[in-house]
Amino acid sequence: QVRLVESGGGLVQTGGSLRLSCKVTGINFRVNSMAWHRQGPGKEREWVASITSGGSTNYTDPVKGRFTISRDNVYRILYLQMNNLKPEDAGIYYCHRPPNGWGQGIQVTVSS
Repeated sequence: QVRLVESGGGLVQTGGSLRLSCKVTGINFRVNSMAWHRQGPGKEREWVASITSGGSTNYTDPVKGRFTISRDNVYRILYLQMNNLKPEDAGIYYCHRPPNGWGQGIQVTVSS
């Protein structure tokens, strides 16, 4: 059974950086595409970034150039490096293993 555990969230000022981590167990991590999603206050959950098993990446337009998704197949960890954070980036961030594997979510707060 897949288990996804996020860490690294917290409070940061506008313009600051955070790196989220997601430890993955219960699956053959290296052959799976993975993703990050987020849900802002009063908003629907939205896709943020994806990475394939081969390392190809995609991003939603608002985070392009600021966020980087990466993976460590040895330690089975998914990362999201977030730079130049903006108040609109605040929310709960979820690690996702399609189609239905989700982490519990981790809070990111960006103060203006």
